[in-house]
Amino acid sequence: MGGIARESAGTGLWRAEARATIALAYPLVLTNIAQALIHATDVVMLGRVGARALAAGALGVNLFNACLIFGVGLMTASAPMIASELGRRSHSVRDVRRTVRQSLWAASAIAVPFWLLLWHAEEILRLFGQDPGLSAEAARFTRAMMWGLLPYFGYVVLRSFVAALERPGWALAIGAGAVVMNAMVNYVLIFGGLGIPALGLLGAGIGSAFTNVMMFIGMAVVVARHRLFRRYHLFGNFWRADWPRFAQVLRLGVPIAVTLALEVTIFNAAVFLMGLIGTAELAAHAIAIQIASLAFMVPLGISQAATVRVGLAYGQGDRAAIGRAGWTSFTLGTGFMLFTATLLLFWPRTLVGLFIDLNDPANAHVAALAVSFLAVAALFQIVDGAQSVGAGMLRGLHDTTLPMVYAAVGYWVIGLGVGVLLGFHAGWGGVGIWVGLASGLAVVSVLMVTRWMRRERLGLA
Repeated sequence: MGGIARESAGTGLWRAEARATIALAYPLVLTNIAQALIHATDVVMLGRVGARALAAGALGVNLFNACLIFGVGLMTASAPMIASELGRRSHSVRDVRRTVRQSLWAASAIAVPFWLLLWHAEEILRLFGQDPGLSAEAARFTRAMMWGLLPYFGYVVLRSFVAALERPGWALAIGAGAVVMNAMVNYVLIFGGLGIPALGLLGAGIGSAFTNVMMFIGMAVVVARHRLFRRYHLFGNFWRADWPRFAQVLRLGVPIAVTLALEVTIFNAAVFLMGLIGTAELAAHAIAIQIASLAFMVPLGISQAATVRVGLAYGQGDRAAIGRAGWTSFTLGTGFMLFTATLLLFWPRTLVGLFIDLNDPANAHVAALAVSFLAVAALFQIVDGAQSVGAGMLRGLHDTTLPMVYAAVGYWVIGLGVGVLLGFHAGWGGVGIWVGLASGLAVVSVLMVTRWMRRERLGLA
């Protein structure tokens, strides 16, 4: 009877962990989708302005996003730091405040060089051989949008704070409101209205920056006034230096930032490689990657939840709870991606048809290529989900440096190498590029999971 009771208790612990992880993950998933919808809205509106505005906007956004992703990675360090501290002492206030404050300091420090970089967007784009006229228009757009960079970093820090306290619903509410606000503000600024002249591309930049400012203000008001958050006095004595904690944020955050940058830039490189193969391949790649990116929002949210749940158990020093938190998130993340892989395998033409008219003979070649890419994307989805959640699990243990090395080797040595070899030398074309991406992600996922499985032997937990 004792054995049955222990087994029942063990099952109950796993079920409780699953419930806690899902409760934390689903608002984070929806918040990520809301952020993706903000960018999608901008693309749709610029498309109505004209192809030239859309092209210039794409150039500016690509440069802006390179800075954005690095900064978001750096700010992400606040989540495992806060979670582990709350795991050690559930009523900790001062140390949580120190981490939030110094993460905001780090946001300010990284924003300044990014502003200088983005201010010279025209010169940078022309250096990469882009059309001078488009580069000038993109720079005008970027110089307006770049002022939203620091507020967005601040929003990410405060979002990490409320997530570590397992109250991510506030970030979701503000993110959902931002989708509506961004659509209304950008519509007025881009096309004109309410006494404001049509500003076109410049209006899109101003609107995006304004939305980011309002997102930060919204989160700041919540954490300052809500009874659960206000006791932390996050903005009290904000200007007081705390260099040891600042250095700790950088030590943990820079490897995360580099890891995310490596992943984003390998996909940027894939776009350039597709362009070298052909226009149809590039168009098909754009369709397939949009589908894959939307599905990725789910494991990304689960990865963020894994960081918090593992971090809480890590702070408590509970090895069994660390294992439950990690494996529960991993199962949820890869399980969902197995579902999306099934969709990609059995209904690829239906998905492609959401983006182009399958009945138009002119689209036949692009559609066929997109379907072939989605076949590879089925495998791509599973390993991408595995590496994302695996990275989140390790971040909960404050383990970020070696995963950064894994990303460099997996994405840029294996992924790029296999893609170039198969795509150009073996004659596989665009499919070869996708096989390369899947190979790199598979290597990274295996390395991440192996390190997680060896965490106790390595002294990580």
